[in-house]
Amino acid sequence: MAAIVDRLAAQAEPEYADFQAKLIPTVPREKILGVRLPLLRGLAKEIKGDEARAFLSALPHGTLEEDLLHAILVGRERDLSTAIAELDAFLPYADNWAATDILRPKVFAKHPDEALTHIERWLGSPLPYVRRAAVGFLMAYFLDENFKPEVLALPAKIPQEEYYVGMEVAWFYATALAKRWDETLPYLSDRRLPVWTHNKTIQKAIESYRVPPERKEYLKTLKIK
Repeated sequence: MAAIVDRLAAQAEPEYADFQAKLIPTVPREKILGVRLPLLRGLAKEIKGDEARAFLSALPHGTLEEDLLHAILVGRERDLSTAIAELDAFLPYADNWAATDILRPKVFAKHPDEALTHIERWLGSPLPYVRRAAVGFLMAYFLDENFKPEVLALPAKIPQEEYYVGMEVAWFYATALAKRWDETLPYLSDRRLPVWTHNKTIQKAIESYRVPPERKEYLKTLKIK
């Protein structure tokens, strides 16, 4: 653990840390070292075996970079049950969007049905960043080849009052509009989402290069004033 923390500290950039602090306001500045993501990914490739297991068990971590490194390591886990156990251990400590948004367990793509059971459980968490992570998993793994229409209903059901949860739900539906227009449009035309999320979804879809201009024009008519 000390060796990993020392390696992170050696790659820290204070000016970059100041920049990150503005983007991730839920993390105190003193917990941000300022290590760039490519360096974190490179370090993750070097951490293996007992060293990786020791690091993953050392929760909670003391810095943002340790959380990001942890998320990257979990994402590369190839065994589904192990990945689920690691997520259950880590997610309660997530306190920022950066840690949840980099968390992408690739094993979910190979076991979608089993993964979805746990994602639905996390969607029901009282912790906002656990819910945000779960919505991110749906967006990453269930809008393409593993798509099921019933998946679209799941984010709409969760509490969205917290800004970073509502924003993730909006991103989910904006992405779904780009990939699954016909199935997703009723969530807006029938006003199935809270007003803020509804309007933010439209904003994000209009900003997306993946949504055709004519559809963007129609979405503008659906804004709730």
